[in-house]
Amino acid sequence: MKVDVAVIGAGTAGLAAYRAARAAGARAVLIEGGAYGTTCARVGCMPSKLLIAAAEAAHGVHRAHGFGVHAGEPRIDGGEVMARVKRERDRFVGFVLEGIESIPAEDRIRGHARFVSRDTLQVEGGVRIRAKAVVIATGSRPAIPPILEGLGQRLVVNDDVFDWDTLPKSVAVFGPGVIGLELGQALARLGVRVVVLGRGGRVGPLTDPFVRDAAVEALAAEFTLDPDAHVTRVERAGDAVEVDYRGRDGAPRAERFDYALAATGRVPNVDRLGLEARGLERDARGVPLFDRATMQVRGGAPIYIAGDASDEAPLLHEAADEGRIAGANAARHPHAAPGPRRAPLGIVFTDPQIAIVGPGFAHLKAHEIAAGEVSFDDQGRSRVMLKNRGHLRVYGDPASGRFLGAEMAGPEAEHIGHLLAWALQAQMTVAQMLAMPFYHPVVEEGLRTALRDLDARIREARRDELHIPARERAAAPSP
Repeated sequence: MKVDVAVIGAGTAGLAAYRAARAAGARAVLIEGGAYGTTCARVGCMPSKLLIAAAEAAHGVHRAHGFGVHAGEPRIDGGEVMARVKRERDRFVGFVLEGIESIPAEDRIRGHARFVSRDTLQVEGGVRIRAKAVVIATGSRPAIPPILEGLGQRLVVNDDVFDWDTLPKSVAVFGPGVIGLELGQALARLGVRVVVLGRGGRVGPLTDPFVRDAAVEALAAEFTLDPDAHVTRVERAGDAVEVDYRGRDGAPRAERFDYALAATGRVPNVDRLGLEARGLERDARGVPLFDRATMQVRGGAPIYIAGDASDEAPLLHEAADEGRIAGANAARHPHAAPGPRRAPLGIVFTDPQIAIVGPGFAHLKAHEIAAGEVSFDDQGRSRVMLKNRGHLRVYGDPASGRFLGAEMAGPEAEHIGHLLAWALQAQMTVAQMLAMPFYHPVVEEGLRTALRDLDARIREARRDELHIPARERAAAPSP
């Protein structure tokens, strides 16, 4: 078969790439070796939010007494919880399948594809496809650390959780990243005994130590969370998993759980594509190096990459954007052009929620920045709702006054994160942001407090700059 564009993978990025290539007038095919349906719909965004919604309902009953409302102890039916999760999950997957079925049958190729040359793919047990350009959109899979191997059916990943018929009594979660925190807290609120263990102190995507500490304090009030534990043994014992570890306090612990949940990151699905023989420059994980603006791999090959396979930003909206860029550029290869990219935005649906806008504190701190902050402990509307936990830090450029980003763990972070991402993409200054309306009483008043703090620090930095002679400024150490 000869085509203009061959897209490997029919997930979010692959579907976007296929449609973009077709919209550009190219003859395109979509190749899928696994089950149809995106990661988001099947095992990611949507089923996890269904589980979180059930957990929030249970938590609402538990904390009602704080408002003077007293109800009986809620009865959580694990079978009913998981039945709704699976029922609604299947409904979301159905919408994706309807979209795939609308693609002409001749454009849908089933089977795993592998490069046999720079422009030719061999589909396992099927057709050989020669394409003017190829888009790699093969997604990713859960990473399993060696210490968890050998647990058999007592080891699960997030994919497995959403196929449970009921809830277990206990789960050890390895990895306090986005998946580990969201599922860990949701299961804990649904009556499961949960311990979340990490290594190195990282919590979700947070890099600002002030925000991270506030997140740990809030989350650890509901379940055991140790982001820097030293796990010495994980073994299967019949129908249980035994875990030995030392916590941050140095005390040894030995516990048994029904399951071990591996939430230790994901691996890009590029190892079965035959890339090692294509002469492409690749990173340590085997992912071809690529131009983020065009999504073309380095070296001028007619190969583009998008979505989780790129190992860059495992987010649905980013995967869709990358797919559109890759598909459009594959259709006009070799005349690739930069595509539009949005301000970075990441959200974790824990309680308190977590949001990162921009490149994050770890990246920004390498430059001269100013930071403003607010604690939500005494923020008015947050206290009204008994959601007064967390911290927000906002960052700005002292020279230009431009807003540079934020990290947050607190109430309504999913909404505040959007406001800040829009401001960042619009290249607003902190002063311009403060000129916007803030209603009373709302959680966003906490954001205004942080922005006022940042504005004051920017003004202070400018005053210092004006009063320090240039020679002394050049000799002064960086903050």
